[in-house]
Amino acid sequence: MKRNLFSPEHDLFRATAREFFAREVVPHQERWMEEGIVDRETWRKAGAAGLLCPWLPEELGGPGGDFLHSVIVMEELAKVHESGFALPLHSDIVVPYIVSFGTDEQKKQWLPGCVSGDLVTAIAMTEPGTGSDLASIATTARREGDEYVINGAKTFISNGILCDLCVVAARSESSDNPHQNLSLFVVEGHRPGFVRGKKLKKAGMYSQDTSELFFEECRIPADNILGSPGAGFLMLMQKLQQERLVVAIGSQAGAEVVLADTLAYVNERKAFGRPISKFQNTQFKLAECATEVEVGRAFLDRLIAEHMAGEYLVKECSMAKLWQTEMLGRVVDACLQMFGGYGYMLEYPISRAYMDARVQRIFAGTNEVMKIIIAKQMGL
Repeated sequence: MKRNLFSPEHDLFRATAREFFAREVVPHQERWMEEGIVDRETWRKAGAAGLLCPWLPEELGGPGGDFLHSVIVMEELAKVHESGFALPLHSDIVVPYIVSFGTDEQKKQWLPGCVSGDLVTAIAMTEPGTGSDLASIATTARREGDEYVINGAKTFISNGILCDLCVVAARSESSDNPHQNLSLFVVEGHRPGFVRGKKLKKAGMYSQDTSELFFEECRIPADNILGSPGAGFLMLMQKLQQERLVVAIGSQAGAEVVLADTLAYVNERKAFGRPISKFQNTQFKLAECATEVEVGRAFLDRLIAEHMAGEYLVKECSMAKLWQTEMLGRVVDACLQMFGGYGYMLEYPISRAYMDARVQRIFAGTNEVMKIIIAKQMGL
């Protein structure tokens, strides 16, 4: 469908991103999946190509683009079926916390490395005993003079092995209100007591270095706190709108790519003497998928424009995260069926897309939590 979001400058940036991923990502994907991690040098190359934090203003050391440049990065990653190179997590989920809540000194200290790829970021919210329920976070940070001492465990942390900076949610205040005693801290990877656990084996996203993290009397300067003590819950709520939009963008792009791959395949694959695209069942199923993809694109592009205009979209972005991830699951399942036995082989991207799609309904708050948020925003 025709899209009106992008300017000619954005189109040039898309060409740069597409060429970069073809040259620097695709040749290494099989090895990355086997090793469970992306080469650190590729992060630096992405920084040199202007693909990291492309929206960051020039006065903060960034390329001076906008959020649409990040959207392009997400879409082009999807086109090469790369789910482990977590550029959107770094650029559009973690770094915005530093930009929005960091001091001038913190920004000067960390943002240049985030743009160059010398500093890879992660965010540590999920714990072994709590997922979407942020009020149940048990990790603590006690103040001792000019330091905070962090203790606790986090799990399912993307970029956990590679990260040089980790935004950590921990309890720092004595208030009994769980929404008023949560703070955010930036913990550098070299700090004593910052222990990286094992790299976790997953059902999909094989090249993503997802791990456990442990904080064992981990001491950081008191200046490493983001914003005010006890304001962590409010800061997380402010940024979850974009996080959920990012998940929706990736899911929409993934569905579009899977549909395009499947259309090409059914025109080539023959059964009973003719292309399987000529069977009515194939036509009906793919017509249904195409309709869902078109509807999803129209809704999502509207949200992207409104988000960039600064509108409050908690309900709508929760809807997008819910609907786009569920739609991706339906589309990739229907499309995999068209590939027959080949769809179950890992050498075919459709198989990887099928496994990668499942976690999208869990990321950034489960879809059940999205329904609760939507209902509350409706006044129910």
